[in-house]
Amino acid sequence: MKIAIDAMGGDNGSKPIVEAVKEFLKEYPDNELVLFGKEEELQEVSSICRIVNAPDLVPMEAGALEVLRLKNSSMCKAISTMKEEGFDAVVSAGSTGGFLSAATLILKTIPGVKRSALVTCFPTKIKGKKIVVLDVGANNENNAEELLQFAYMGRAYNQALFATKEPKTYLLSNGAEAHKGSPLVKEAHQLLLDNKFEGFMGNMEARDVLNGDADILVADGFSGNVLLKGMEGIAKMMSGMIKANFKQNLWTKLGYLHVRKGFKNMSETMDYKSTGGAMLLGINGVVVKAHGNSDAYSFKSALKVAKQMVDFDVVNKIKESLKNE
Repeated sequence: MKIAIDAMGGDNGSKPIVEAVKEFLKEYPDNELVLFGKEEELQEVSSICRIVNAPDLVPMEAGALEVLRLKNSSMCKAISTMKEEGFDAVVSAGSTGGFLSAATLILKTIPGVKRSALVTCFPTKIKGKKIVVLDVGANNENNAEELLQFAYMGRAYNQALFATKEPKTYLLSNGAEAHKGSPLVKEAHQLLLDNKFEGFMGNMEARDVLNGDADILVADGFSGNVLLKGMEGIAKMMSGMIKANFKQNLWTKLGYLHVRKGFKNMSETMDYKSTGGAMLLGINGVVVKAHGNSDAYSFKSALKVAKQMVDFDVVNKIKESLKNE
């Protein structure tokens, strides 16, 4: 397996990406990683990886045309080389808008796909069970037909990743009742019913997303991204509050010793960094967007997402699911 890596795009520079690459290759030594970035910053892994000098950085605010003009950027070089040399996947922690634009324009969408969607897995209160959520930020606006297509792509993704025979699919809404929701949600709800979408269970409120009942949650890109960022913020806040309370005095510190195993399990269950990245579904290739503030652990997790998607042949499974749409 060959994976192209944009080694410059993250908020924390190339250092955590270099560390992630070393750890990933210890676990999966048979894979070939090709890093794109400043050669002098990547020498530490030059003996185990191919390094391609690509010194330019894509700015966070870059638009689609600006990204394509930056042909020597680590991001564009990684994507174009993936296409030219037939790599299996590409991973970047860089500008989300730039990465999605460049991947769409260079790799193209799967025939029949109306809009690509960023998909990721959220943890649930059931340890080991995750919910597939899409779109989490590839689009600011969507129509009902696109949400229907997201449901088909999400189903293929879920079955490829988790082998769920009959995944339960919900629409994100402000109420569980069929008549609740924005005009977009109401129209998408009816489309899913009209198409007799297998496993469609109706609407779901944000407060119920992590209860473990759903396998797939479909949302427009704006709402999905707000949900994602909100949950990440709550998880970070709760973790900080719990730690602060246990550090208050000697007695609280002693109390922590009795419950630390339980809190460790909870932390592992709710750790969003264990997912590491979101895949751009609908593109003709495995394209994984890592968190912009990725540390080594998080970026390694994104590399593992890319590997899983190639292993499970998710792109071809999406193609097959859309043929039957």
